[in-house]
Amino acid sequence: MNSLLFVTLGAMITAILGWMKSRFADFLAQRPEDYVTPGGQVFHLREHLNGPIRCEGMIYGPTGRVISRFIARFDCSWVGNRGKMIERFTYDDGSVADREWTLEVDGSGAIKAMAPDVVGVGSGTVKGAAVRLSYRFQLPASSGGHVLDTVDWMYLTPNGNIMNRSQFRKFGIKVAELVATMRPMTEEEAVADKADAAQVA
Repeated sequence: MNSLLFVTLGAMITAILGWMKSRFADFLAQRPEDYVTPGGQVFHLREHLNGPIRCEGMIYGPTGRVISRFIARFDCSWVGNRGKMIERFTYDDGSVADREWTLEVDGSGAIKAMAPDVVGVGSGTVKGAAVRLSYRFQLPASSGGHVLDTVDWMYLTPNGNIMNRSQFRKFGIKVAELVATMRPMTEEEAVADKADAAQVA
């Protein structure tokens, strides 16, 4: 009887500690307000996500190992509070993926985000030096077509570049994580990149 009680208590304590970690000390426990510093950096969406951007990163699988690496070009433009971000990812296996985001941001920093492979409308906020965006992302049919709950965080670095960390979950279980850098492309990089894309086409 005592051993059953100890096992039950151990399971309860483990479950409580797991819940506390996810609620107070995990990736999902972050709040945009955590990155508001008086007199500190401010992530201006229309300024920092504008023009041609180079993105470089990797994707981790559920075991924590890198399963894919990529480079990407983002072309971002704004008309008032409505923006368009066209993305082209080139992966280490040679495959290419495209996405086009439509973004809307209001005066309070609330964001709406739409894309063809996003189920419904994504929502988020920009505060201080960070942006949080959550949405439901549908994998292509070749990858199973699953719909994943996704949370993106973008953090502004002191030199104006951006660090991006995203987690993808199914039934609450993390199945993948993305870590990437984003920086404005130089004029020379943008021209060379366009020339390369034209040759491939």
